[in-house]
Amino acid sequence: MNIRKKLRNHPEVHTGALNDILFILLLFFLIVSTLANPNVIKVSNPKAKSDTKAKQTVVITIDKDQQIYLGSKKMTINELEPELKLFLAKETEKPSVVINGDSTSHLGTSIKVMQIIKKLGATPVMAVNNTGAN
Repeated sequence: MNIRKKLRNHPEVHTGALNDILFILLLFFLIVSTLANPNVIKVSNPKAKSDTKAKQTVVITIDKDQQIYLGSKKMTINELEPELKLFLAKETEKPSVVINGDSTSHLGTSIKVMQIIKKLGATPVMAVNNTGAN
């Protein structure tokens, strides 16, 4: 009676060389990924320790027909400065003015409004939509 276990050969795949190749490929891709920088333009972004959101004083809206609204009141570019001066005179801190421009409005109108806001000593802030609209 033969009680001994039979010795069987278990087939094994030697992966020593495969591990070396995978390690070399991993190092290669890590080094190449650090060299390929997607940010072509170098920009030094400002950092802040506190919240930098400015208090919204007044909203100026420019629609697609280049009509300007201070709050909900329609006016021309010439009427904007005296009216805005009245709003900003009530503020004690440096006020900020939000400009809501239609995506089809002319940039020149927005720039003229920004120049008026800066002339009055306020901070112009352009409102943007982050939804990727057409």
